[in-house]
Amino acid sequence: MLIDGADELSAFKNILCVVDVNEKCTAAVERAVTLAVNNQARLTVIDVIDRVTVGIGMPDGGPFSVDLQAAMAADRAQALKALIDPYRERMPINTKVRTGIRFLESIRQVLDEEHDLVIKVPETLTWLGRLFGSDDMNLLRECPCPVWLVKPQAEESYRRVLAAVDVDDAYPPAEQKSRHALNQHILETAAALALSEFAELHVVYVLQAVGESAMRGAFTHIPEAEITSYVERTRRRHRTRLDELMHAATDKLGQEAAEHLNPRTHMVKGWAREKIPALAKLLTADVIVMGTVARTGIPGFIMGNTAEMILNQIDCSVLAIKPPGFETLVIPED
Repeated sequence: MLIDGADELSAFKNILCVVDVNEKCTAAVERAVTLAVNNQARLTVIDVIDRVTVGIGMPDGGPFSVDLQAAMAADRAQALKALIDPYRERMPINTKVRTGIRFLESIRQVLDEEHDLVIKVPETLTWLGRLFGSDDMNLLRECPCPVWLVKPQAEESYRRVLAAVDVDDAYPPAEQKSRHALNQHILETAAALALSEFAELHVVYVLQAVGESAMRGAFTHIPEAEITSYVERTRRRHRTRLDELMHAATDKLGQEAAEHLNPRTHMVKGWAREKIPALAKLLTADVIVMGTVARTGIPGFIMGNTAEMILNQIDCSVLAIKPPGFETLVIPED
């Protein structure tokens, strides 16, 4: 059954899958191959090995280190070939072994070959029990294209897709425009994913009435009725903005796809870093589609604290999207 409206995922035409042949990575490879086949897209699969540092008294780049580095690369290339060969009957797949730090080389591969999506299994669970390790977080911060981190034990088919949007209007005009475009991209991508998986689509926005806590503070004497009225006005204004965003998204999908999808919206009050992970757990969401953007305007602060706190609490796959105009601080190697 094909339904018009799932165009956003088909926009991915040059996919990169990052693997570690020493870890369980078949879930990411399966996703990458299936998406590439469905989209008639190019697919490249890479692994990254550490750069050899020989030690005291032995200069890097000497004959010994060069031979050892080459041997490591050849061994990893053979293991990568064994991993990918079973999929080659479905489509041509390019493979490559890069040398260096995994997240940096993944981003450099994106820059070198202009990939439009990265698919990867998260690092092995950290001792803190978090799904995403430091390498994953660095990739999410700096990768210029969407990053899909696929949970190793992910189901073959997703049942519930959760899209997290931000319709707050307390931003400068330029940032407001960027965030609106990001919201649209998040919804379109989440809708396309839900349609392709025949999954439910849930959309969440976490409402905060700025200043509410201060209004109830010990040093203010604002009547409760005024506070309640202020919070309710804020809620209605943001509900209207969320409804407008949803209407625009469903109009773009088309009537048939929108009716089939029938997205469900959740507007909850509180802190996004608490409410989004809680809702994902309540819904048993398979994947969260969300933006990674900071408000600081300072180069290097690419992902906001809220996004990082959410990612450190969830136990499902994530498809992270950058705002339009994002530029990574990573530069290609000469």
